[in-house]
Amino acid sequence: MAQENAHTSTLLQKLKRAQDFETFVEKNEGAMLNTTFSAYLSELCAERNLVPERIIKAAQIDRTYGHQLFNGTRKPSRDKVIQLAFGFGMTVEEAQQLLRAAEKPPLYPKIKRDAAILFCLAKKMNVLEAQNLLASLDLTLLGGDWQHGE
Repeated sequence: MAQENAHTSTLLQKLKRAQDFETFVEKNEGAMLNTTFSAYLSELCAERNLVPERIIKAAQIDRTYGHQLFNGTRKPSRDKVIQLAFGFGMTVEEAQQLLRAAEKPPLYPKIKRDAAILFCLAKKMNVLEAQNLLASLDLTLLGGDWQHGE
């Protein structure tokens, strides 16, 4: 993560100094994210030697909807991206990167619900354990399709 932040700050400095945007992009294309979210998910699966079905099941996402996320026919909500992070067993830093790749806001520790989710990721909890913690705190559950008290 520190390496990624260093690259990001270097890229930002180059962007500020650039005379025109097209030249900036040409010179720095390799450092910029230019992949779709579904392609990013596929890369993660390949890197981790995992299959989408396993991630979808572990994330507690509907099978059909999950496959639509992986093949790019559906765009995920922020909560679905967070559920995928749990499905992959991601660290806090990896989950934040997944949110960025999906163009969703990062988890923010000053927001109670986000702090609870960050805690669960840091403690390597699964999505059901995270849902239980959110429910016990009377916070909105991930995905919006589960009710308190279930």
